[in-house]
Amino acid sequence: MQSPGLSNPILGIMSGTSLDGVDLALCTFAGNDRRVEYSFLQTETVPLPPYWQDLLGDPFSLTGTALAKAHVDFGKFLGETAFHFLKRQQTKPYLIASHGHTLFHRPGEGYTFQLGHGAAIAHTAGADTVCDFRTGDVVLGGQGAPLVPMGDELLFGGFDGCLNLGGFSNISCRTDGSGRIGFDISPVNFVLNRLARQQGMPYDEGGKSAASGRLLPELLERLDTLPFYHAGPPKSLGAEWVDGHIFPLLDTTRYTVPDLLRTFTEHTARQMAETFGRLGIRQVLATGGGTKNTFLVQRLRRLFAGELTVPDPKTVDFKEALIFALLGYLRVQKKTNILSSVTGARMDSCAGAVYRAFPQPGY
Repeated sequence: MQSPGLSNPILGIMSGTSLDGVDLALCTFAGNDRRVEYSFLQTETVPLPPYWQDLLGDPFSLTGTALAKAHVDFGKFLGETAFHFLKRQQTKPYLIASHGHTLFHRPGEGYTFQLGHGAAIAHTAGADTVCDFRTGDVVLGGQGAPLVPMGDELLFGGFDGCLNLGGFSNISCRTDGSGRIGFDISPVNFVLNRLARQQGMPYDEGGKSAASGRLLPELLERLDTLPFYHAGPPKSLGAEWVDGHIFPLLDTTRYTVPDLLRTFTEHTARQMAETFGRLGIRQVLATGGGTKNTFLVQRLRRLFAGELTVPDPKTVDFKEALIFALLGYLRVQKKTNILSSVTGARMDSCAGAVYRAFPQPGY
């Protein structure tokens, strides 16, 4: 397999915990081990069909056989999505890099699982595919997350820190003498979207419902004092932790949904601002769907003493898909794509399972 160049685009595919769709970013890369330049050729977000929204939103009800089938079926869905996207672009990619969809993440118990089998993606899309980026790091004793700091280092190293606001918020930054670190800060859209759905909305557009609610000081204090927030990195979050620690506190029989949205928005903004202050971060690049939550961004800017930069819309929406394309690019070059300084693993690693495919006609 030859190394890709500017004429060999890579397709990054990202399905995030916020369940708002599958992001596809067709990208090219050029550069060296210190700095990489990127270019978006084409991007698109494909909404998740209701079947997959329901299944991905409640994976704990699946039996073992149902999970095995869903793993292949979701891979086929991702492969079909990629195939039709690429056909519209009349492009044959050098590689597909798929994050999959995280269903289970318990690195402390030695496992993580991203739905979407790489062989199903590769053979359905007709393109070699890299997937399963997290498992190897967990086996090496790491958190398997976050993985975007490697991309932050190479693509956006001019900022003190890079913040992703998706299902969860995570930060990466370079520290004096310790290399780049990164970790999950708090749940964001994973919680806010689920609360909004209780009002019949897929999400709280612009944070308008949250802005109309009342702040609940007692609830805010209980959220802020959860032990996770006071533990040092490396650390990461998953659906299991949220279901076990956050949602039991968000009592919709006692509080209104707007009040819960208002309070949780304040909580996550406070956690982010306090994290930036503790790390001495002054310039932050913020991307991800959460940056479109106007009220959340307003609260974060009010609480944060530094400069929060929200870049162009394409980078906001597709930075994670872009970075997983980069991780795939590094994988096939057999270069490091996971930093042990971020995850706490025993060593840096070159992660990702590679599946070869017979090309499909029609590109």
